[in-house]
Amino acid sequence: MYKQVMTLQQVSRRMLSTTANKQVMNRVPQKQKFFQEDNGIPIHLKGGVTDAILYRTTMGLTILGTGYVIYELVNAALPKKKD
Repeated sequence: MYKQVMTLQQVSRRMLSTTANKQVMNRVPQKQKFFQEDNGIPIHLKGGVTDAILYRTTMGLTILGTGYVIYELVNAALPKKKD
């Protein structure tokens, strides 16, 4: 039992260690240069096809959501008359 507790403590120390085993290359300067380049493309579309798809999806959902909210507000403001 004591050995299992010690092993668990060792594993937890290794998992919670703050030291990094791998060095990660800092790509921030390259990304900054790419996104600050003046090439006529809006900043929200400089990421390529993925950004264009996300942008169009977001705009479509926003328009549909706005339409639905207006529809529900009209229904709430002008309820159907009961005979």
